[in-house]
Amino acid sequence: MMRSKGLRSLLVLAGLVAAVVAAFIVARTSGATPVTTTGTRYAVTVTAERNAIDVQVDKGQADTVTVAAVMLTMGHSMPEVTARKTAPGHFVAEGDDLFFMTGAWELSIRLTGPSGEETLTLDTLVAD
Repeated sequence: MMRSKGLRSLLVLAGLVAAVVAAFIVARTSGATPVTTTGTRYAVTVTAERNAIDVQVDKGQADTVTVAAVMLTMGHSMPEVTARKTAPGHFVAEGDDLFFMTGAWELSIRLTGPSGEETLTLDTLVAD
């Protein structure tokens, strides 16, 4: 009876480990994860990758969007970059290695438009 419980526990543990490994593999290969934040005038959904930052304005009308970033844990920063408007409410900043290092970055998204100017801050994980 004791061996049966031990074997069952071992099988459950092996199943959990397999599920965690599978989830990690899917997360690493599925691309950047969108992050949403809301301010007083604007709300945005941002997807950050090594060479591109995609900003979808979910609330408010933005005419211009600029993005700056800092990696607080390493003391790195990215100068402010102006995103180009690709469609109404959709902006993209591109460049070779915008983020020269993978990891956790804090983004400052500055939006201006008829509602005024506002800077939204959010944390994102940049992967290859």
